[in-house]
Amino acid sequence: MAAASLPELQARFAAALIDPDLPPPAGLASATGRARPDEKRFAVYRNNVVVSLSRALRDAYPALRSILGDAFFADMAGVYVRRHPPRRPMLIDYGAELPQFLENFEPARPHPYLPDVARLERARLEAYHAADAPFLAPADIAALAPESLAGLSLRPHPAARLLASRFPIVTVWMMNSGLAEPAPVDFSSAETALVTRPGLNVELRRLRPGGHAFLSALFAGKSLGAAAARAAAEPNFDLAANLADALGAGAFLPLEKIASTLRPS
Repeated sequence: MAAASLPELQARFAAALIDPDLPPPAGLASATGRARPDEKRFAVYRNNVVVSLSRALRDAYPALRSILGDAFFADMAGVYVRRHPPRRPMLIDYGAELPQFLENFEPARPHPYLPDVARLERARLEAYHAADAPFLAPADIAALAPESLAGLSLRPHPAARLLASRFPIVTVWMMNSGLAEPAPVDFSSAETALVTRPGLNVELRRLRPGGHAFLSALFAGKSLGAAAARAAAEPNFDLAANLADALGAGAFLPLEKIASTLRPS
């Protein structure tokens, strides 16, 4: 029988690391020179891999771990790791599929808000690792002629993220991150969130009524006037307050940065 190619051996090795029902792949040599590695030694290596990936999930989703508790989170992470092995060599990227995984994870079904909490934590992690860039300050908008505002187009900052949920995800996240006192939560209350990183620290803001529709339109390239018209269909939309919130959070690139991206090369 022909020896397995290196890619085949690597694929078998990776599969055996994740699946405890698979034996160590043939073709490996142990440190003692035996043709087949000791299964107990391989099991130790397998366990170390699972533990490392589970720890990466724990670090990426601290509020989720607080909600679930250490034991439940560890069990859930073990299942996730075996179903979703890493696809890239950087651990900071690991766990992107966890929100969708939770949608179909039977033990989590009684708590349907968990996937959106995970999405919020993922948005925070993405914002933290996003490219650095200057942001549009409120004074820059105040300096413009009022008649020019309606046609103004803004571009999102690389770290800006939007999330809409039918659950109070900002409230839940804050309570499980030590930023708000625990209290009864009305899970029928929808909340939308803006995640940014104008400097070194990630910021999270609960959006006002119409804020998600307004910012989604702006992020999609609509003018300020068109975005305001779209959001005006929602009750209690306040254009000035929503724009001030977004500018205060550093949600947009500076105007000169926007102009440079639109200028023909």
